[in-house]
Amino acid sequence: MDLKFSAEEERFRGEAREWLESNGPSADQRGEEPRQRAEFDRQWQRTMFDAGWAGINWPAEYGGRGASLMEQLIWYEEFARAEVPDPTTLFVGLKHGGPTLIACGSDEQKAFHLPKILSGEVVWCQGFSEPGAGSDLAGLQTRATIDGDDLVVTGQKIWTSFGDIAEYQELLVRTDPDAPRHKGISWVICPMDAAGIDIRPIRTIAGHEEFCEVFYDEVRIPRANIVGPMNEGWKVAMSTLSFERGTAFLAEQVRLARLVDELVEVARRTPLETSSQRAMALEDDEIARRLAQNRAEVEALRAMTYRSVSRTARTGMPSSEASLIRLFFSELQQRVCALAMDILGSRILDWEGQSDAHPERGTWVFHYLLSFSATIAAGTKEIQRNIIGERILGLPR
Repeated sequence: MDLKFSAEEERFRGEAREWLESNGPSADQRGEEPRQRAEFDRQWQRTMFDAGWAGINWPAEYGGRGASLMEQLIWYEEFARAEVPDPTTLFVGLKHGGPTLIACGSDEQKAFHLPKILSGEVVWCQGFSEPGAGSDLAGLQTRATIDGDDLVVTGQKIWTSFGDIAEYQELLVRTDPDAPRHKGISWVICPMDAAGIDIRPIRTIAGHEEFCEVFYDEVRIPRANIVGPMNEGWKVAMSTLSFERGTAFLAEQVRLARLVDELVEVARRTPLETSSQRAMALEDDEIARRLAQNRAEVEALRAMTYRSVSRTARTGMPSSEASLIRLFFSELQQRVCALAMDILGSRILDWEGQSDAHPERGTWVFHYLLSFSATIAAGTKEIQRNIIGERILGLPR
């Protein structure tokens, strides 16, 4: 493992830092309304695109930066350090749809969709999960029958982020119901304005409505929109994994480290509710121990990630260690947010009423509520543990 950056990599860091400091917008400009955020993200992505910073891990021949793994690591660290907002409404196109088309799409599909995705012109959403097929994705039941040059799709998807503002969807449908579970699935580009699509936003406990239910009632999609061979959509879906290769959560890790530092300051100025002497929370031995543990775990997470990226850069092959990192990261998020609730105590109960006087309380409550999804999104903690057990520890299924 080599954790030293070369002179060229340090030069890249300086270039990235200077550009982000000079051109990065502040997060408070993004707004709260979904369409307002989407428009902001489109403009921010276009700024990065015009300057040659879009698609940091996309091959140069498709308009991306073509950065090495170490340069990707540096970029995500600097992106988080600069505190500029992620264009999250474009995540599916940039991290899933686009890379899938690069790996498996036809020349026509690439030529039409890739420039629009990379420049921020369009929003994509994901149509994978169903009410009965989330972590068990191979159990999906949304069906597509062939009618001439069209697929006719009927079924339901759920937890579709940005489904109500997206132009396109990466959609998995079952095109051969008689095939084994992982067979008979096709990966399809679905226009979200097609007749027969009904989109219903879902309000989460954190107050967001970025998730949607999507219903398909005999929706016609051209067969030309199938990516890769028909009935091999499972393989197509798995092809995007190589684009992440251990760098997917780097920016989030840097933000988590900053969150722990902020929590230390909250503990320093927040009175301990159980103390008659009005001692600050940081003076409590148990809270101080947990804060120190969180800080140590953040550094351990960083070391794990550096090790994984270094190994992948050397071997050219991503390993199952990514599941270790993902699991540790998601559970650490929850521990940090739970500690914040213990420090703030009953003050959090009046979240709405106190948010103006103490905006950090509302922010921490939001982080806490959102953290419940951390061990579900991108593969549940149970799925991650299965991968670790079978592929790293060699345990039986």
